[in-house]
Amino acid sequence: MATEPGFIELSEDELRGVAGFASASARRVLPLFEAGAPADARAREAVEAAEVFAAGGRRTAELRRRAWAAHHAAREAAAREGEAAVVDAARAASHAAAAAYLHPRASAHQVKHVLGAAAHAARAEELAVGEVGNVGAEALERARAEAPPAVVAVLGRLPVAPPGGGRVGAFIRELDAALRR
Repeated sequence: MATEPGFIELSEDELRGVAGFASASARRVLPLFEAGAPADARAREAVEAAEVFAAGGRRTAELRRRAWAAHHAAREAAAREGEAAVVDAARAASHAAAAAYLHPRASAHQVKHVLGAAAHAARAEELAVGEVGNVGAEALERARAEAPPAVVAVLGRLPVAPPGGGRVGAFIRELDAALRR
């Protein structure tokens, strides 16, 4: 089946593969979020909803709502002093739940949706230890090694990751380049 110019084909299996990859990345940093916001279940609910979709569940309004809820949890954590790792952990959860809604646009922006959870998780891990050592690089290497074929296939149909985005943007570009090799 041909697609319109500027669009790519995305199968449901590919969306599930991207969501599974994203939810596994976000799950690793859930303890960071929960340590900083122990009474807030929004990040965990977003990751769990993404896992349900990845395992064969339906894309529902509830899944989208949980993605937005985790996004709001990140914004609330950002308003508090000294919670940078908590913010990125919540952003990873939000990206995980939103991965089911990846658009079939052939735009560099979509790469951020494919790899955002892994990049935010790497940044959360890095921030949690005070940016010492190679924690971010190690997290990206783990993500590269664990990326399923669906992630690589989808990235292969998209332009390379865009510039900008600070440290997380750099992580996205680094992971994108590694997965395209």
